[in-house]
Amino acid sequence: MITGSQGTAGIQVDDVTVRFGDVTALDGVSLRVPAGRVTGLVGMNGAGKSTLFKSIMGMIRLDQGRILLDGADPATARRRGQLSYVPQSEAVDWTFPISVGEVVMMGRYGSMGPARRATATDHVAVQRALERVELSGYAHRQIGQLSGGQRRRAFVARGLAQGAHILLLDEPFAGVDKRSEATIVALLRSLAEEGYTVLVSTHDLHALPQLADEAILLLRRVVYHGPVHDALQPQQLARAFGLELPDHSGAA
Repeated sequence: MITGSQGTAGIQVDDVTVRFGDVTALDGVSLRVPAGRVTGLVGMNGAGKSTLFKSIMGMIRLDQGRILLDGADPATARRRGQLSYVPQSEAVDWTFPISVGEVVMMGRYGSMGPARRATATDHVAVQRALERVELSGYAHRQIGQLSGGQRRRAFVARGLAQGAHILLLDEPFAGVDKRSEATIVALLRSLAEEGYTVLVSTHDLHALPQLADEAILLLRRVVYHGPVHDALQPQQLARAFGLELPDHSGAA
């Protein structure tokens, strides 16, 4: 069980603005992603989801505002191994000759010495992480030989082996079959129940009610943050996707 009470803010974003030249990618974004829950991040392409993830990871400079991860700035949280990122499949070279076990062992690098020699403790952490994501039998398989859902789980295992308790997942259901999707949902729900902070960027609105406790709709600003049922109402989705609903009030 992760230390900390359910509902506390694992990720705190305060009035964050990010600009790329004349383009404002995030405009005064404020939100809390609490520990012990799964939060879904929804928005159309270009809405700022990737920029928000990179901001949380401390990979880009903020023009305004601040971000805290369990009270620490992103650079400190990353140095402590508190934060893990599960990328979209297209962000990874799946042909690289590395095994599943080696991918998960990468999560232990921060606690190793300069020579990066794995100890018995490191091997136990990797084994337990693989068991947790149901990939124990795939440790020696090349990472690109896994299915889409198995690849996502391997990267979740890397974060678990690392000891991270703040998990960012970028479109984990893209290219994944329904069985793998259900496995990933069950895994994330279980981790949240243990006190992990889980933020998931997704286009899969159908899976959102089973996946998330709450939803954030983003269109450079937070246009909605609250219960999933309310987030999926047409009026809210129209705002998030920049649409205008027809007026059926009968007004002239």
